Amino acid sequence: MPVTLEQLDHARWTADAQAGADLSRIYQDASPELLPLPAEEFVRGHLESGGEFCCARFNGRLLAAVSMRREPGAWWLSHFCVREATRRRGVGSRLMALVAAAAGDTALRIEADQLPLESQLLLVRLGYRLEENGAYFELMTPASGGSQ
Repeated sequence: MPVTLEQLDHARWTADAQAGADLSRIYQDASPELLPLPAEEFVRGHLESGGEFCCARFNGRLLAAVSMRREPGAWWLSHFCVREATRRRGVGSRLMALVAAAAGDTALRIEADQLPLESQLLLVRLGYRLEENGAYFELMTPASGGSQ
């Protein structure tokens, strides 16, 4: 069964108890310095403020997530996390590829400050480029004139 993309907004989160529980579990596995709040508060706050999560689904469960905010011309991504038991199996890379495909001609941006070196290396491997001022990594899709 392949890894698929599932976008979770506030309405979907409140309607699907299993997706909500899976999302909380993903962020409970995050390193403490990744989240500004405890996992459930972070998830609730992000969704209630209009944010979304892009999640990787496999065998009926969400295994990885990245928070997303839509702006004209760009999706801003942050707080990327994979369930601990699933790490080092390519799920995170697959999630980021699925998000890029879903974005179409919309640029993907990730703020560079406080990103661990391991995450920065993954982004470079996935085709993201650090912008001149160093404030964020950006992936321009082929449809928008960029390269991957």
